[in-house]
Amino acid sequence: MRTALTIAGSDSGGGAGIQADLKTFAAFGVFGTSAITALTAQNTVAVTGVHVVPAAFVVAQIDAVVGDLGCDAVKTGMLATAEIVEAVAAAVARHGLPNVVVDPVMVAKSGDHLLAREAVDAVRRVLLPLATVVTPNVPEAEVLTGTPIRTLAEAVDAGRALVAAGARAVVVKGGHLDRDDIVDVLVDAAGAVTRIEGPRVPGVHTHGTGCTFASAIAARLALGDGLDAAVRAAQAYVREAMRAGVPLGAGHRPLDHQWASKRPVY
Repeated sequence: MRTALTIAGSDSGGGAGIQADLKTFAAFGVFGTSAITALTAQNTVAVTGVHVVPAAFVVAQIDAVVGDLGCDAVKTGMLATAEIVEAVAAAVARHGLPNVVVDPVMVAKSGDHLLAREAVDAVRRVLLPLATVVTPNVPEAEVLTGTPIRTLAEAVDAGRALVAAGARAVVVKGGHLDRDDIVDVLVDAAGAVTRIEGPRVPGVHTHGTGCTFASAIAARLALGDGLDAAVRAAQAYVREAMRAGVPLGAGHRPLDHQWASKRPVY
């Protein structure tokens, strides 16, 4: 049994964060463990409260699960503060955790900020160099690189800039680009570019897409996939989870993480 660790915030609405990550790990047959960085009071409409977990207790969670259950891949999501970013990076390095997928979560779908502004520099400085792959959307890549992104060429440039900043590979997700299709741009350590294309899924089932994408990559890496195959599997999984959707909520509705196993069990 392969294991994957998610280090992220809790979404009380169940659609993103730790909850989405664990559902995704399970969908791929990977045993999921977690270290919670923050509790959020949120639903499909808004984040109404955030309670940040002390950095030392985040590290205690990591130490507890890794020391007993192991870790074949790790996914980071909402890290909230610079102190937590630095503590998590130190713990990942100390344990030598493999297959590190960094989802640089900054803003919720509702528009609420989930990463302190001063923590962005810490992400660049201590977390990117540990990343097997970083998975920013366009707005996150713009913040991390300080440059606007409107085209695929600019997305490639951003990916290369983040590789130059220390990441071994970057996927700049294409959902925010003004295109009829989705093109996720994968840039590897050598600067080689792979376009991973798929149809755009219309509708409101978008809550947790970024968390799910990153945790799907982590699950596939834990199972032994190469990065290209892992990203392709993640894109396909998210697409079908959006199509299936969960008809709950008045805002950005959740994905159906169990879309592939919708059959009765008796």
